[in-house]
Amino acid sequence: MIIIHNYPEFESYLGKELGVSGWHTITQEQVDQFADATIDHQWIHTDPEKAKNEGPFGGTIAHGYLTMSLLPYFWHQIADVQNLKMQINYGIENFKFGQAVLVGSRVRLKAKLPAIINLRGITKATIAVEMEIEGQTKPAYTGEVVFLYHFNA
Repeated sequence: MIIIHNYPEFESYLGKELGVSGWHTITQEQVDQFADATIDHQWIHTDPEKAKNEGPFGGTIAHGYLTMSLLPYFWHQIADVQNLKMQINYGIENFKFGQAVLVGSRVRLKAKLPAIINLRGITKATIAVEMEIEGQTKPAYTGEVVFLYHFNA
């Protein structure tokens, strides 16, 4: 894990890989809870028997947005950004889902820093992310997340 205290430390990672998170197993319980929270109970996510017998993946899959929602969890395993007044989720860009994540799969996040700007004391960091699925060559998704960091003086 990298530790960042200010803009110059963050900027020193420009163009570099920031790290890789630990593995996380996607469970049916997690998928069901996400379905309840988002009111998205499509059978491909929530009916293991039907998904096994009628679905194209041989079982239930995680919602794409569930895998996306794990970004903060994984990001905090990669980077500990300290000395903050506030952090704001600013945007998601160029996001593409590449492969379904089967329930029971293990996933992790790789992160790089392709862009960082100091906007009058506010750090705008663009983090390129890729969610890997253990044993698969194609990622679950790729994209960029943009955070605004307000460091203490």
